[in-house]
Amino acid sequence: MAVREPSRYLAKALPRALVPSSRLPWPSPRRNASDQGAAGSSPDPFDELESSSSLMSATVPEEVVKSYDPIARARSRKTELPPSRYQFRSPKYYRGPLHPHRPPPPSDPASRQFVPGPFTLPRVQQTYDSTIAQDILTLCYVHRPPGFEPPPRPERLRKWDDSSPYHKNRPLRGPRGGDVLRLLRKPITFRNIPKVERITIHSYVKQAATEGSHWLHVAGMAVQAISNVRVETFKSKSSVAPWGIAPGRDTVAVKAELKGENMQHFLGKLVEVVMPKIKEWKGIKGSSGDSSGNITFGLTPEAVAMFPEIEVNYDMYPPEMIPGCHITLHTTATTDKDARLLLSAFGIPFYGKFVN
Repeated sequence: MAVREPSRYLAKALPRALVPSSRLPWPSPRRNASDQGAAGSSPDPFDELESSSSLMSATVPEEVVKSYDPIARARSRKTELPPSRYQFRSPKYYRGPLHPHRPPPPSDPASRQFVPGPFTLPRVQQTYDSTIAQDILTLCYVHRPPGFEPPPRPERLRKWDDSSPYHKNRPLRGPRGGDVLRLLRKPITFRNIPKVERITIHSYVKQAATEGSHWLHVAGMAVQAISNVRVETFKSKSSVAPWGIAPGRDTVAVKAELKGENMQHFLGKLVEVVMPKIKEWKGIKGSSGDSSGNITFGLTPEAVAMFPEIEVNYDMYPPEMIPGCHITLHTTATTDKDARLLLSAFGIPFYGKFVN
C-alpha cells in the first residue's frame, strides 16, 4: 500500500480558506455572509452609505428664521398679484364641442356651477331614492319585444286639403276638438322618472286692501314660517268691486317658492303632520291638474294653523288673521296621471273623477 504524501493529506483535512493557493490574490466582487461575521475580515457595511442626503435640509440660521414674515411682506406689496397665477377659472361660456377651452361639468369642483353636497338627505328624498323611484319605474314599464314597430302616430297639426287656392302656404290647422296641444308623453325610463321639482305657496289676502296692511304682514309671517323661505308680495292685477280692490293699487298677495331641502321638509310636514289632522278631508280633487303634471290644491286657515311652526307659537298670530293658501306641486311629469301616481306614492290622497 502506497503511503500518501503528508501535504496532500493535510490539504484535504484543513479548511479551504487556510490552504495556500498558487493563484494570485485578485479581489473578488462577490461578498460572502461568512466573511462579514469574521472580525477584521471586512469593513463596516454602513461605511458605504452617504453621510448626507438630498432629503435632509441644512440647518437654517436663527436670523433667517426671525426675518421671515410673510404677512408683513404681503402688506408691504403695493399692487395685488394676479389671481390667475394661483387659481384656475374655467371658461364662462360653452362655445361648442370643438372649442379648445370648454367649461367642466357642474359636478367638477373646478366648475363655476359646482355646489358641494348634499351632506344630509331629508327623509322624503331618501324615501324617493330608495323606494318610490323604483316603484314608478316598475309600474310604468312598457315592454318592447325585439322587432316591435310602434304604430304610426297621426299628425298633431292637420294640413289643408288644397281645395282652394288660398290654402297654399297657409300654416297648419290645430287639432280636432280644441286649439290646445297637450304635451307628448314619452316612455318613462330611468332617465325621466317623475319627481317633484318645486313647490309654490300662494296666499291671497283680500282684507289687506280695505282693513290695513297688518293682514298682509301676518300672512307673510305665517307663510314664511311654514316654508322657511322669504316671501314675495304682489299687487292685484284685476279689479274686484265687492272687495274694494283696484288693479295695481293694493298689495294683496304673498308667495313663496320652495326648492331643494326646503321643499323636501315642507312636503314631509304636509303629508305626515298636517293632512292627517284635517277632519273629514277627502283629499285632492282628481281634476286639480293643469294637464302638464302640476297639481294645485288649497288649505283653509284652520289647516294652515296645524303646521308645527305655527302651533308652537300660536299666541304670536291673531287667530282671525291666519291666512289660507294655495299650494302648487310642480313635477317633471308631462301628464296629470303620472303626477298623481308620484304624489300618491308620497301619501297624498286623491278623490273624484280623474281628468288626465
